[in-house]
Amino acid sequence: MDKKPTAAAAVTSADVARLAGVSRATVSFVLNNTQAHRVSDTTRSRVLAAAEQLGYVPHAAARSLRAGRSNLVLMPASVSAAGRLVSEWVDDLESELERHGYVLVLHAGRFPDPVSAARAWAELRPAAVVALEGDSLSGPAVDVLSRAGVRGVMAFASREVTGAHTVDFDQSRIGALAVEHLVAQGRRRIGVVMPRERGLATFARPRLAGAEGVAARSTATVTPVDLSYTHESAAELAGRWRELDLDGVFAYNDEYAALLLHALREEGVSVPEDVAVVGCDDLVLSALQQPPLTSVRLDLPTPAQFADALHELVDRGASPQVRGMEPVLVHRRSS
Repeated sequence: MDKKPTAAAAVTSADVARLAGVSRATVSFVLNNTQAHRVSDTTRSRVLAAAEQLGYVPHAAARSLRAGRSNLVLMPASVSAAGRLVSEWVDDLESELERHGYVLVLHAGRFPDPVSAARAWAELRPAAVVALEGDSLSGPAVDVLSRAGVRGVMAFASREVTGAHTVDFDQSRIGALAVEHLVAQGRRRIGVVMPRERGLATFARPRLAGAEGVAARSTATVTPVDLSYTHESAAELAGRWRELDLDGVFAYNDEYAALLLHALREEGVSVPEDVAVVGCDDLVLSALQQPPLTSVRLDLPTPAQFADALHELVDRGASPQVRGMEPVLVHRRSS
């Protein structure tokens, strides 16, 4: 009978200490970057070389027990679905959190209700939870996290979330600003792109609601138009643009706007003469389109400011002061 392969024993800090010729305490000071204990550069280099040679990986749970708290910051969001602007902001936030010794963990599970989601997040015992889709949080969900020892919950939301520290991020203001601009440009039959991709409805629905609110206060009408992020879908929509009889469109974000711009041009629909187009996020690509794309820039707190505030909340329980999102219209020739 074939013998089952025996799993290799896990490398421990004691193994690193023996190879480096130092104590386990010194290994801990070096690998945890403990500032209160001075370790010479030579010793530090020897410990790091030994850890790399052995393939040693610190045990996160044990380190959390020694420190008295977790160093995990959990972000329950499909970041890639939110668009390039948010994805890049999160990438920078990850680096800024590292300055304070935190590790950012993305949790993209789907749950039937906020409390079920909070229970799943709490199992990881993070130090903090940062909810980009904060409007889906609830007071009872935040309570579950607090009872599990989560030291801070910060939510980007359009309303105050009970028990959480809320950063104002009202998506409806984005749609409202885009349509206010289109109305001011004399457009009255306005389409609002609703992406078909999973995960984007959380952002698209309130943007549509903001657009509809502006239309209700004017002589304009707003029509939702579905669009997948594919050339085929854009070509199909552009092919029936004259039938839709729309003279303006808020295209959700710059990526969808650029896709639609190209499809409209291929169909012989002139921008902005036949239809004015507005995107969102003010990405670099927006100014490079033909014609250059009008966009809504989202002024956000910098990742460094946010990371500092989150650390104050977790480490000292200090109420964070973080400014909210401010939408700013950048007018170019597409409108």
